Amino acid sequence: MDRPPAEADLLRWSEALAGIARTGLGFTESLYERERFAEVLAVAADIRHRAEARAVGAELGSGDGPDALVAEWMKTVGTGVPGYVTPKVAVGAVVGDDDGRILLVQRADSGIWLYPTGWADVGYSASEVALKEVHEETGVRCEVQRLIAVLDGLRLGFTRVPLYSLVFHCRSVGGDLTAHPLETNDVGWFAQDALPEPLAGYSQWGELAFAAIRGEPVEVLYDEPRSPFWNG
Repeated sequence: MDRPPAEADLLRWSEALAGIARTGLGFTESLYERERFAEVLAVAADIRHRAEARAVGAELGSGDGPDALVAEWMKTVGTGVPGYVTPKVAVGAVVGDDDGRILLVQRADSGIWLYPTGWADVGYSASEVALKEVHEETGVRCEVQRLIAVLDGLRLGFTRVPLYSLVFHCRSVGGDLTAHPLETNDVGWFAQDALPEPLAGYSQWGELAFAAIRGEPVEVLYDEPRSPFWNG
């Protein structure tokens, strides 16, 4: 508490304020309240703009600026329940084979390696999304064993988009290893002592993933409540 907040904290606070403001705009018809929520949205945009400028060492006058961010946020304001802003949901799959290896994909957009993961699709359960993502990205067919992690992407600092990540442990049951031509550069099976680089967030999920693959009993990993919530 004696040092300035990190960029990740500023981004998280900004998104939280923006979510409150957009939700408020979606639920009120009061012109007074709408003006106040619009002010909160402008403050949130300014916080995020300054945090991002600090992170990359850019001048505050560069880029689109907070006004463009406010305009982008305003496009997402709905009415009533559809206007209640919540985190997006991503679903990932830690897939193991009979040799104790993990299935990893190299993402086409960043070149970073990670277990198969993607946005939750409407009409599918979370576990169905896990199976679908694995097959689409790698060609591997698998079966779900259990949920092993529920993580807050903003809190852990691995995303700038507010999201919860649901991670399932799965077991390979067949299929042909084939990289998706648009979403992945490469796919492969890797032992714990021969992992590719760069590998995203391994310190956060690696030990849990391989323990599950080895068949060891594991507890569901989740973000423990902090005290206070924002600064603990």
